[in-house]
Amino acid sequence: MIIVEHLSKSYHRKTVVQDLSFAVPEGNVFALLGSNGAGKSTTIKMILGLVKKEAGTVTVPTHTTIGYSPETPYFPPFLTAMEVLVYYAKLQKLPHKTIHEEAQKLLACVGLENSHTKIRHYSKGMLQRLALAQALLGNPQILILDEPCAGLDAMGRVEMLELIRRLKEDGKTILMNSHILSDMERVCDEGIILKDGEIMRTFTKEELKEPGTLEKLFLDVVREGSVD
Repeated sequence: MIIVEHLSKSYHRKTVVQDLSFAVPEGNVFALLGSNGAGKSTTIKMILGLVKKEAGTVTVPTHTTIGYSPETPYFPPFLTAMEVLVYYAKLQKLPHKTIHEEAQKLLACVGLENSHTKIRHYSKGMLQRLALAQALLGNPQILILDEPCAGLDAMGRVEMLELIRRLKEDGKTILMNSHILSDMERVCDEGIILKDGEIMRTFTKEELKEPGTLEKLFLDVVREGSVD
């Protein structure tokens, strides 16, 4: 569904993504992991076309739509959640007669159906929920989720992971990253671990049968080449 080939990017002569190649199969939850500065967010932004790539290609099937939830979502603080979704739905030119109905369904889906307060009063977790609802507008085939569980409490994380599972069951293809490795272990089908912009390790769900396996793989990559 998403094919990345030989993707590269530098900032101020420093390479942040180097010759990156991977494929996200249709209907899978694909994990993009790495420490801060590993190149995860830059890779996501190049896939989305928000950052210009220096080399390589990104291939997505023609007419495929993508929903994006950023790591640090921002919405006009004077609006309500409903007003935000209606605004973005109009930007996407969704059918006017169904906008409010779809917005209500999406807010219920992410647990914000009873929230009528202004965005300025939202917690980080509430903003993450609203960002996911916005990403789901128009029923996109692909979702790219940058730290979707950031700021959520324990129950919020459980609910978010369950929602991601349901979205996969509905046929969504999901590319996501998170610093919460135990969450990724629960929902991902496969993924890659980056270090200094390069793929250091690939893994599949079959390799993650034992709890804590992903954390071990991640630490092995992070420590590789370090001085004790």
